[in-house]
Amino acid sequence: MNAYRDLRVAVLGCGSVGSQVARLILEEGDELAARVGARLTLVGIAVRDLDAPREADLPRELFTTDADRLVLGADVVVELMGGIEPARSLIVRALEGGADVVTANKALIAAHGPELRAASEQVGAQLSYEAAVAGAIPIIRPLEWSLAGDRITRVMGIVNGSTNYILDRMDRFGDTAEDAMRVAAELGFLEADPTLDVEGYDAAQKATILASIAFHTEVPVDKVHREGIREITAEQIETAKHAGSVIKLLAVAERLAASDGTPGVSARVYPALISRDHPLAAVHEGKNAVFVEAEAAGELMFYGAGAGGVETASAVLGDLVSAARRHVVGGPGMLGSNHAALPILPVGEVTTAYQVILEVRDQAGVLATIAGLLAQHGVSAESVEQSVPADAQGTASLVIGTHRAREADLAAMVDDLRASDVVTSVVSVLRREGNA
Repeated sequence: MNAYRDLRVAVLGCGSVGSQVARLILEEGDELAARVGARLTLVGIAVRDLDAPREADLPRELFTTDADRLVLGADVVVELMGGIEPARSLIVRALEGGADVVTANKALIAAHGPELRAASEQVGAQLSYEAAVAGAIPIIRPLEWSLAGDRITRVMGIVNGSTNYILDRMDRFGDTAEDAMRVAAELGFLEADPTLDVEGYDAAQKATILASIAFHTEVPVDKVHREGIREITAEQIETAKHAGSVIKLLAVAERLAASDGTPGVSARVYPALISRDHPLAAVHEGKNAVFVEAEAAGELMFYGAGAGGVETASAVLGDLVSAARRHVVGGPGMLGSNHAALPILPVGEVTTAYQVILEVRDQAGVLATIAGLLAQHGVSAESVEQSVPADAQGTASLVIGTHRAREADLAAMVDDLRASDVVTSVVSVLRREGNA
């Protein structure tokens, strides 16, 4: 049917994504061949346990425990094992052998992206990882290619479906954090150890990838400011509702200037307030969305399933078809743009706004004292709301919304509030993003 020889595809890993990728290669062979211009032959699937149950009914003869041998002679290697090793070594070996590589391994790309890209460039192979961020949502290619001629100023997204599911239940159904996490675990959104999700590590890995591509600058994962959602309470959710906002765990990457005027890049992950009028506020359950701001293109949003075997397999197959097509038409693998090597700025250089909830002494002069502390740090209040709980004993609750200011000044202001004699407790500190 095709003039070009069959292309040998090796799949490493057969979990929920790997099994669906393998199934689709086998079941959609004719259609994929028509798109590529050559038939894709699945030559093997590397697994740790030959007898483990699979999500798809696949020919047993395809399975092997010898991943090293499988990558030899493959035209395209699809890595879906996860983790750092042996995935990194196998990918390097495949690239050095001239094979193109498709991976969904966010941890690996976040930690070793520059090394792997260099290995692919050295031999003219192609390294693709669309599925490493936001599952089925096409975001890597739009940032890397469609917007390559534009100047992206900010990328802000919900890139972890597990935490979005938890916060969404707390917001829409009034669940406590514990109840929301229990339901999320029962439905498979959370692992037995939820640390990777709820502490923001997963989102930080994705923020690294998004920031590196959007700003043509390598952003190491240890330079991403990270906070999780463990401290978010039902009271904070209710206060956000009252203010017309919702709390989301956001990955934010933006181009900005430091206080001395030095241009740079910030990447950070934290729970933040966002206005219910903002498109990201309508992202419910385990969905993901990435909001992009660019000088020429304006505001763009990419929304969809951030996880799931068959959904993520869609993104993997898109990369696979692209890599296979390169073999048919010839030429080196597509490379990203040259890097600008902008400095990575600390979170203190970010300009943002805060919502601070205080428990204060219910006495004269309190507001004047707090206003003085704000002014001392160059922070102005946008709104102040005071209430006295029915069971309060000489205290009042104060909700302060600030105008935008430098993060370092806002943090210093909060420290001074904690030390003030008129403040009995700093109940909550949340940043406000997206003009919340």
